[in-house]
Amino acid sequence: MKLRKALDKAKDMRNEGGGTEQPVSESVIMDEDVWTPPQYTDSIQWRIDPEIVEKHRGVCIYSDAKEIEKYKILRTRINQQRKDRKIKTIMITSPNKKEGKTVTAINMSFTFVRELKQTVLLVDCDFRGQDIHNYLGINSRMSLIDYFLDGTPLNELIIWPGIEKLTLISGDRTVLETSELLSSDMMVNLVKEMGERYDDRYVFFDAPPVLERSEAISMAPMMDGIIMVVEAGKTSEKDVKKALSLLPEDKFLGFVLNKQG
Repeated sequence: MKLRKALDKAKDMRNEGGGTEQPVSESVIMDEDVWTPPQYTDSIQWRIDPEIVEKHRGVCIYSDAKEIEKYKILRTRINQQRKDRKIKTIMITSPNKKEGKTVTAINMSFTFVRELKQTVLLVDCDFRGQDIHNYLGINSRMSLIDYFLDGTPLNELIIWPGIEKLTLISGDRTVLETSELLSSDMMVNLVKEMGERYDDRYVFFDAPPVLERSEAISMAPMMDGIIMVVEAGKTSEKDVKKALSLLPEDKFLGFVLNKQG
């Protein structure tokens, strides 16, 4: 099933509430002779809303989007670096808030899952205000906060949005004191487990801005790589340099220039 056809199907199946919270009972087969994607029987199904995705600039849901080529270049560059070192867990951050990091993480996910034999888990780590599920039109309450504070099993948090090879964790719950959660031994072990469970998986972590809060700095050493989003005409050179100085140089993969409007 092609991505656009999957989106059309998702839109048709969406009920008035924006989704159906049901376990997915069957896997999606791309090509039995080549590769079988993961089964989603342990995931929650919440069909994305394509109109909301487009409203929030999730342009890479469509293969003919002009912006997708830039994300393909990013994907190629990261894949090339994987030949020399392990890169499976990637943190997407920015110097300041509202510079496009969440939109970038979503578009990266849409682009990376187009590659044969490649799956993506997109994880929302901005615990004071998670946006990924909202940007996709998914009505989700639970997130990693429930894993840390209540011991909720991961399989009860992982959402399959109806797009082949993509799963995500994001929800409405918020907490104010987040640095302790994201720098804890539980987080270290979780990142390691997520990155090592499947050989064909990228895990993208949408992290808070580096200069706004301490969480991204705490998470950085746990990651295989870091992408920094900067906004054209907004992010200052001073802020970029300061943010870079707070992150491990050997983890840095590169910049993504976000052009608002």
